[in-house]
Amino acid sequence: MSAQIDRSQPSSGWLKSYYYLRFAVSAAWVLAAVTVAKTVPPLAAIMLVAYPVWDALANYVDAQRSGGLGRNRSQLLNFAVSIITAIAVAVALGRSMNTVLSVYGVWAVVSGAFQLLTAVRRWKTNGAQWAMILSGAQSALAGLFFVKMAGGTEAIGIANVAPYAAFGAFYFLVSGVWLSVSDILHKPRQVAR
Repeated sequence: MSAQIDRSQPSSGWLKSYYYLRFAVSAAWVLAAVTVAKTVPPLAAIMLVAYPVWDALANYVDAQRSGGLGRNRSQLLNFAVSIITAIAVAVALGRSMNTVLSVYGVWAVVSGAFQLLTAVRRWKTNGAQWAMILSGAQSALAGLFFVKMAGGTEAIGIANVAPYAAFGAFYFLVSGVWLSVSDILHKPRQVAR
């Protein structure tokens, strides 16, 4: 029993650090998107390509810490889809922001489904994955909304993507806090001798 606890602790510690890092990067991205980037198109373009690249990198590193991409197929697929999305966004930037938002929409649907699958798989070993399950489901719904919005006539910019990233940041923060509180509550108590 204690050997099992010892094996799960590093994974839980890594997962908490991972969730807090994902929160920090997403929050910084949102802050830059709604302040500086919305009025500086070249910066907005770089940030729109960088966001799926960051997601790919994060999935890759997390999968490596959790047994590798071969053992984490949903993260392998999420990694691949995010790389493809970054390339598609770079191409779409030459067309229109509506096209960029469409690409983001498709990515949000697909990556949300893979995030949900990863969270369901992790629930067995780490628990406290309800926020990631909600995040994956909400990502898929947001993606459908993006695709619909992209077909409209309203002006589209990086600020339209910021709420999506902000919700992602929120869910990563909730997951990190939830795991931290769970660890404190389930920490073995020292028995007085």
